[in-house]
Amino acid sequence: MSKVLHQPEGTLKFGFWVYLMTDCVLFASFFATYIVLRNNTFGGPAGHDIFNLNYVLVETIILLISSFTSGLAMLAVQNKEKGQALMLFGVTLLLGLTFLFMEVSEFRNLIADGNGPARSGFLSSYFSLVGLHGLHIAAGSIAMAIGMFQIMKKGLTESISERLNCLSLFWHFLDIIWIFIFTIVYLMGAL
Repeated sequence: MSKVLHQPEGTLKFGFWVYLMTDCVLFASFFATYIVLRNNTFGGPAGHDIFNLNYVLVETIILLISSFTSGLAMLAVQNKEKGQALMLFGVTLLLGLTFLFMEVSEFRNLIADGNGPARSGFLSSYFSLVGLHGLHIAAGSIAMAIGMFQIMKKGLTESISERLNCLSLFWHFLDIIWIFIFTIVYLMGAL
């Protein structure tokens, strides 16, 4: 005879918020490291030498639009509109992957120009901070694809809807982190 284990109500949400707070601490430590090392170029390029603000602005707009579509997807989930939720999560996923592709392209171009993470403390901290964000976008994209698969197979059950809500909050969290990266790394670095 098998026992069904029930999660106490609110455990998922509480655990998720604990995770987000630990992620805040992680990002804060990476931001602190970047701030300490941002002027340590050791004769290599500084931010204003390598950053293309127009390119990063396009990345930012794409990510902000993905946050908007994620919010719309959650409205569709709340209204039990399966097709609408799938379409909006699909758009969000596509935008997230586009952002990720642009970020990887930026890294590839910097490395091809001889400006890889080993060149200076500044570049090491830059690649670490922005790369950490990119890893989170990749993880969120995988989770979104899994969530879409679950919607297709099982529908908008209560447990799937709760997980999608956490995913959407995570996606908004990544947008907030990106706004800090855009401001502290790119805008201040271009000055």
